[in-house]
Amino acid sequence: MGINGVCLAGRRILVVEDNLLIALTMARLFRTKGAEIIGPVGSVKDALALVNNYKRFDGAVLDVNLRGAAAYAIVDVLRGKSVPTVFVTGYDKASIDPRYADVPCLQKPVTVERLIGALFG
Repeated sequence: MGINGVCLAGRRILVVEDNLLIALTMARLFRTKGAEIIGPVGSVKDALALVNNYKRFDGAVLDVNLRGAAAYAIVDVLRGKSVPTVFVTGYDKASIDPRYADVPCLQKPVTVERLIGALFG
């Protein structure tokens, strides 16, 4: 059994983060809990390519600001696929476009346990 009663074995999680160290750390932590990682990627373009090429995602963790571009286009596509999504950011939640107020927002640094709880809790 995983964290908070959530099993991650076999779950596919998209990681979109432009800071390579943070991205690799998140991916490693999710893998240690049994998840399969899609990515990580660090741009809107690369994330959209993955989202359009993979049939199934069980969750997505997105930095809000990816090399100066907002991640909102990624969220729009994931919403259409009913994929649970969490923003992870260094910005204040108030800086996020109000259209995305329903997307859980966690402040960096964040633990994998909080990410899992926000996605699947």
